[in-house]
Amino acid sequence: MLSEQSAATVRATLPVVGAAIGEITERFYAGLFEARPELLRDLFNRGNQAAGTQRQALAGSIAAFATHLVERPGGRPDAMLARIAHKHASLGVAPEQYALVHEHLFAAIAAVLGEAVTPQVAAAWDEVYWLMANALIAIEKRLHEESGGPVWRAWEVVERVAETADVVTFRLRPVDGGPVRDFRAGQYVSVRAELPDGARQIRQYSLSGTPGDTLRQISVKRVPGGTTPEGEVSNHLHARVTEGSVLELSEPYGDLVLDDTPDTPLLLASAGIGVTPITAMLAHLAASGHRAPVTVVHADRSPADHALRGEHEAYTAKLPEASVHLWYEQDAPEGTRTGLADLADVPVRPGTRAYLCGPLPFMRAVRAQLIEKGVAPADVHYEVFGPDLWLAAA
Repeated sequence: MLSEQSAATVRATLPVVGAAIGEITERFYAGLFEARPELLRDLFNRGNQAAGTQRQALAGSIAAFATHLVERPGGRPDAMLARIAHKHASLGVAPEQYALVHEHLFAAIAAVLGEAVTPQVAAAWDEVYWLMANALIAIEKRLHEESGGPVWRAWEVVERVAETADVVTFRLRPVDGGPVRDFRAGQYVSVRAELPDGARQIRQYSLSGTPGDTLRQISVKRVPGGTTPEGEVSNHLHARVTEGSVLELSEPYGDLVLDDTPDTPLLLASAGIGVTPITAMLAHLAASGHRAPVTVVHADRSPADHALRGEHEAYTAKLPEASVHLWYEQDAPEGTRTGLADLADVPVRPGTRAYLCGPLPFMRAVRAQLIEKGVAPADVHYEVFGPDLWLAAA
């Protein structure tokens, strides 16, 4: 809990800090990478840095955390902290790195705000930072203990399947021949790949296979260049990783996990490559004999672009009370709809718990329609691929 004196100072300075937070985070990353270039090479996503999305996500999380502390003094934003902590744990972020971040973040704050950063202001925001950092350190420590394994483990590709023109599925087994830890439907692993320039870049990919399988399965969409940088790791995996290749994977992490209470109606909504965690959820529901109503929603460019379409439909067909609603922007076959997803005519049962994954505009639109239909906001869960810009736009 933020001290009373610091809360008053943060409340008074939040508009100023919030207005400058974009410039602050830009200076922060510049200073951090100048001092520690290996962090950009081997930890931070170079594409997100070039696009500026990581700066936006950091700014959004700091502003959201500080706002929560002053508006709700008795609590903290645990959902946001859990989402960040799972990402950090999968990346292998170490507790001592928080002191490094503190050093460069507060240097950036001083550089941007100048004389406005009085000792009292600095102390108040220092308290905000360490409340957030210590909470994350504690959660990440618990997550590492629960994972029970090393941060990185070598896995061999035993099968590569072309799902669509832009999506490839890789099935992997541990090189050491040891046991494969189970995962919860909806979780992801980090993949660390050595690129041609020697950088060891890390990306998260949802596990798209069935929980309990002795192999890991990830489905990777190639990210083309254009208005944003080309996906370094996705293109590397598509172009260079074949059967017999070895990748480093983390243990499973992620807080968008299926809570399949037997009598709770579920709605699983995805768009594009957001189908990957949803497919794992459907696999789990089919394997566990889930009998409550399940509404499946998916939107894509075309049936040919619908990755894992066979599994998506097969698992759904095994559920005794499931309905499927598909939208394709082009080439929509009979029984599906043309255009973007629109839940206006989709029945939603009372008490539904919803899980969303896909581009932010899709998830925002679906969430708004679900709430209009009476779904409690607390029952709408989502997963963002990449930096969480939902917070930055809040």
